[in-house]
Amino acid sequence: MINQNNLINTVNKKQKRIGLYALVGLGVITIGFGYTKYFKAPKDSVAEVCLDDNSVERSALYQPTIENKNNKPATPAPEGMVWIPGGEFSMGSDVADESLCSIKGITKDASPIHRVYVDGFWMDESEVTNDQFAAFVKATGYVTVAEKKPTPEELPNVPVEYLIAGSAIFKPTPHKVDLNNFLQWWDFVEGTNWKHPLGPGSDLKGKGNYPVVHVAYEDAVAYAKWAGKRLPTEAEWEFAARGGKAGELYAWGNTLKVDGKFQANIFEGTFPVEKGDTGEDGFVGIAPVKQYKPNAYGLYDVGGNVWEWVHDWYSETYYAEISQEGKVVRNPKGPETPPYDTTGNNELKRVHRGGSFLCTSEYCSRYMVGTRGNGEIKSGANHLGFRCVK
Repeated sequence: MINQNNLINTVNKKQKRIGLYALVGLGVITIGFGYTKYFKAPKDSVAEVCLDDNSVERSALYQPTIENKNNKPATPAPEGMVWIPGGEFSMGSDVADESLCSIKGITKDASPIHRVYVDGFWMDESEVTNDQFAAFVKATGYVTVAEKKPTPEELPNVPVEYLIAGSAIFKPTPHKVDLNNFLQWWDFVEGTNWKHPLGPGSDLKGKGNYPVVHVAYEDAVAYAKWAGKRLPTEAEWEFAARGGKAGELYAWGNTLKVDGKFQANIFEGTFPVEKGDTGEDGFVGIAPVKQYKPNAYGLYDVGGNVWEWVHDWYSETYYAEISQEGKVVRNPKGPETPPYDTTGNNELKRVHRGGSFLCTSEYCSRYMVGTRGNGEIKSGANHLGFRCVK
């Protein structure tokens, strides 16, 4: 088994400084994260102890989903895809909290809850795997963003000697840390990419059916185009993930466990401490696709394992803007142009959905189906992948 921490530690001190500089320059630190206050975690599994579903109150905020009927194409289903009928549903989240036990207001970008209609579509039943992405690269010779050295034109404010090809890797900490500074558990490592997901000394042996990671937005788009597909809109993704149900906290219901079993690959335990993930869900770190039951539409892993790129530009105020008139919004595709980045970094961001194996109720509980993530479009990491639609 590859020891992620050892791989990261092989990078010398100078390289680590360069890596952190590049990490900030490339905007990787924006991937799927917000800020939460440090608090002392319970001794038991945090994900289980901190659960508070409030299902009765929540259900009153969502109107029933109205699925389209009899609109499935007569042609056979494309390989590995399932039909999503589309229809009208309540989109967004009332959970104004980054974690179920922490400070309020971090996921306010997923409010207000509003009515949306989407047409029917085919969707990949799981995230794109390493084997599938390898077939694309073999057929086209495609080179991902993480494999290419950034140019001075792309990053004019970064010294030339700091422009290196690589990507971000989760680096667990030796002890509990203040969760306000996520640079403590991320490292930008030269030579890291989809073929070497844990650094230049790692490979994909035995991991063909794992989700491909370290893909930037344009990498995902290139694969989708080659496959005759596209990335889903955020509205399509959420409609599909909800599986025809209205207002449930997760893609599988309102409780994190069903019959005593976790339903997704997330982080249980003390985040981001080394060996802090207890693996109660069956995995520590990334898992192969299709390890848990699918949702009602036959989709796997729409909560946890890896974040997924979707089509839409990210704007924290988009939901509020499109719902002002109180009408059903039909087939929204996000802002027409890149919105202003309120972080002040002038980064171009697209939406992420679904959460990852690093999401935890201590810090990032966005395996909750109505919540949102985002990332700079040139950035990848070892917890970020995608799936396609057509």
